[in-house]
Amino acid sequence: MLPLHGKPSLEYILNGLIYVGIRDFTFVVGYQKEQIIGHFKNGEKWGVNIQYVEQNNLNGTGGALLLCEPLIKNTHFVLTWGDNLLDYDIYAKIINLFKKEVHNFILVTNYSQDPHLGAAVYTEGDFCIDIIEKPPRCKSKSNLNNAGLFILSKEIFESLKALEPSERGEIELPQAIANGIKYKNWKVRVLRMEHDQFKGDVGNKSEYERLKDDDSWLKFLKFK
Repeated sequence: MLPLHGKPSLEYILNGLIYVGIRDFTFVVGYQKEQIIGHFKNGEKWGVNIQYVEQNNLNGTGGALLLCEPLIKNTHFVLTWGDNLLDYDIYAKIINLFKKEVHNFILVTNYSQDPHLGAAVYTEGDFCIDIIEKPPRCKSKSNLNNAGLFILSKEIFESLKALEPSERGEIELPQAIANGIKYKNWKVRVLRMEHDQFKGDVGNKSEYERLKDDDSWLKFLKFK
């Protein structure tokens, strides 16, 4: 809900997904949930349906996703992090790729000199062969980072439930995907962002200040 040029940051993400035709949303809330629910309510203002689940146990991205399982009715769904701003063009590309090639799993990557704060994605051709959450600094052999935008099959929930918490005490979505690739022969399509394509992380304090001081990035949050 951090403010950016007249809107909470989360609203930019919502608008991008609305523009590609998504109408049903589930927000995972926790800290400052009242502000989020108070602003977005049931989504009627945007012509969509918004439901909420609360993550009381901060047990990672996989733990957050498991809370949503009872509310997901379709066989496939879109997942995105709530603190990543992406060029709206990438929302259109992932939806179009899903419609064209009908993959069970698609994940978006961005270029990172060192993805130690995210998840390093290893590929063969257009498919992921491994994904490693928060690899040691300067040790990753991949410059592809998990950008936090996915299309997933509901098969992901079975893989998440089989996981033990990581050393950080988290149920980690990247590990669930890696296990699916290794043990279940999942085909996970990778959609690469352009090397310099816009991505803004409002969860990073210095990045947020940069986004707040400069509005030139807003042009990327419009469809071409």
